[in-house]
Amino acid sequence: MCSATNGGFVPNFGDFQLEIYFGGLGGVLPTMPMTYSELEERAKYALPPGIWSYVAGGAGDELTQRVNVTAFEKYGLIPRMLRASKERDLSIELFGMTLPSPIFMSPVGVIGLCSQDGHGDIATAKAAARTGVPMVMSTLTVDPMEDVAAHFGNTPGMFQLYTPTNKDVAQSFVSRAEASGFKAIVVTLDTWVPGWRPRDLSTSNFPQLRGHCLANYFSDPVFRGLLAKSPEDDPKTAILTWISMFGNSLTWDDLDWLRSLTKLPIVLKGICHPEDARRAKDAGVDGIYCSNHGGRQANGGIAAIDHLSDVVEAVDGLPVLFDSGIRNGSDIVKALALGATAVGIGRPYAYGLALGGVDGLVHVLRSLLAEADLLMAVDGYPTIADLNPEAIRRG
Repeated sequence: MCSATNGGFVPNFGDFQLEIYFGGLGGVLPTMPMTYSELEERAKYALPPGIWSYVAGGAGDELTQRVNVTAFEKYGLIPRMLRASKERDLSIELFGMTLPSPIFMSPVGVIGLCSQDGHGDIATAKAAARTGVPMVMSTLTVDPMEDVAAHFGNTPGMFQLYTPTNKDVAQSFVSRAEASGFKAIVVTLDTWVPGWRPRDLSTSNFPQLRGHCLANYFSDPVFRGLLAKSPEDDPKTAILTWISMFGNSLTWDDLDWLRSLTKLPIVLKGICHPEDARRAKDAGVDGIYCSNHGGRQANGGIAAIDHLSDVVEAVDGLPVLFDSGIRNGSDIVKALALGATAVGIGRPYAYGLALGGVDGLVHVLRSLLAEADLLMAVDGYPTIADLNPEAIRRG
């Protein structure tokens, strides 16, 4: 964002390239990759094999995961000349919040294990505080939500809910999220049963079954009240209890109950069909999250980006979050032009965290925003509002 505010000057996100070039004059070269392909390749060797396969893998033969990425190649921004502006504004309004950029960090259920210190959820929160990029924190974390939220600083966070079958535990999670300062509840709909993931199956690896990333359950007073012994004293029973309540196959009839849990905005994640989007809006939800879980849950579907325009049209003004397949700044801009209110980053930030901790994650976010900002500058789109459907064509 670049603007004059109360006499102050806020640099454009694209100015990150100037930092890099001027650093080079002093012999300082980037230690982090500048392309997604290199980021992915290096992360493969930085992460333990089981965590790498879990983050990098998808459902089935991973066709949907691949087309999520390649589908962006079919879309192109149309350059507009004589509209150049040295000042760009990439800020957005979302659920009453003014955010400095249109991106957020999507929920990643093992992000806590992607950091070398084993506290990746807190590292992600620290990166959110440094960049102003919100974190959508997964239900599945290494550290309890209260500890994670304490590191957000002035950046808002959102809580992603894998809705437990036990309604009292669900209420407790949402109440804790409210008390911790989260600004919205993002309800994931497409993971009430795990998808068929050959990479994980080949290593018989499901981290939560080994007790990883269950801190929100094990720290929850209602969940603990269901146990004869504490999770610390009897982890096996605690894990089995988690298994028994993970996987709530929600239906439309459950939306009134979900709404009763909180006054926070409720966002439904996994909506791809326009009729589902219309019905969700009619039911009173506050936002739609168009996503196919990055291709991790259901294989054989079309790319998530190919659903976006229809979903946006169906909800007619309701905020639409989007993720799945975002790999670079141009992907972000294309998703915005197709109507996304905000765009989620997934694997790229997990890999940045794996390679460089908080600094590595911040590098990835700044790089994505710099590329998006510079693309908008070169092509003559100085604000998010300029990125309308007429700005993009499908080739």
